[in-house]
Amino acid sequence: MLDYKLLEALAAVVEEGGFERAAKRLNITQSAVSQRIRLLEENQGQPVLARTQPPSPTGPGKRLLRHIRRVGLLEADLTLGLAPGASGPAGPGEADAPWQTLAVAVNADTLATWFTSAVLPLLSRGGLTLDLKVDDQERTHELLRAGEVVGCVSTRPNPMQGCQASFLGLMRYHCAATPAFAARWFPQGVSLVAARLAPAVVFNRQDTVHDRYLAERLGDSPQNAPRHHVPNSERFVDFVLGGAGYGLIPHLQATAPLAEGRLVDLLPGAPLPVPLYWHCWNLASPLLARLTRALRQAGQTQLIQAPDQNTLNVG
Repeated sequence: MLDYKLLEALAAVVEEGGFERAAKRLNITQSAVSQRIRLLEENQGQPVLARTQPPSPTGPGKRLLRHIRRVGLLEADLTLGLAPGASGPAGPGEADAPWQTLAVAVNADTLATWFTSAVLPLLSRGGLTLDLKVDDQERTHELLRAGEVVGCVSTRPNPMQGCQASFLGLMRYHCAATPAFAARWFPQGVSLVAARLAPAVVFNRQDTVHDRYLAERLGDSPQNAPRHHVPNSERFVDFVLGGAGYGLIPHLQATAPLAEGRLVDLLPGAPLPVPLYWHCWNLASPLLARLTRALRQAGQTQLIQAPDQNTLNVG
């Protein structure tokens, strides 16, 4: 049988990024945390934690994390359902009401545009806190696979085993720059020759969207061209608006500057559509269902919808 105190120690080390912070969270000594991890590994007969900085779960550790988080979510649903006044939001006199934290992975552009307004009404009811993990929309899926989150916003359409996926909508990206920048660097329009000289703004060194877009539109992407790496969605737009370079901006951030003439679309009629999907564990969890509904409703109103999209489940 699994000892859940040992599993809680594993989750704390991974979530807090180290043994010392895990000890503070669990209100035990750091040596006690180390002892619980060693005992868990002895019981499993294999390592569950790679002693990296920060520590990361091994393959078996990831499976144990998925299990403990699923159990924790189901227990929280049960506790909330049994608590007095469970049908309504927590109030000032309900300080002892149970709270549950859901770890969710989102991409930076989603967090900077529509995600916050989608979840705030849900969070204002009380009983739920979010632990957001921000990563590229093509890599958030791996956090769900690793058991580090209960759900993620991803570009992948098909759910993994034990999960469900819902289409949220399309995030449309415009290749944009200021009028002055366009006149200086792209006087004859966007071409491969001009793109080899013009400074670009990309999110980070793992971001492949810029290169894929240029390769599709121009036949190649000059990766040795000058680039600003700006791993923050709001500052990314500021760099483009400030004339530092050109870049791909989500329609939710680009619409107003384009309409006002502060930005121009360098390739009008050729935006990049990026489909977004919500993936989460396929559990009968009221908390997770509430979050899923909130995100799907926001996607329907703030993202561009496409036909023939629905919810997929894999048992």
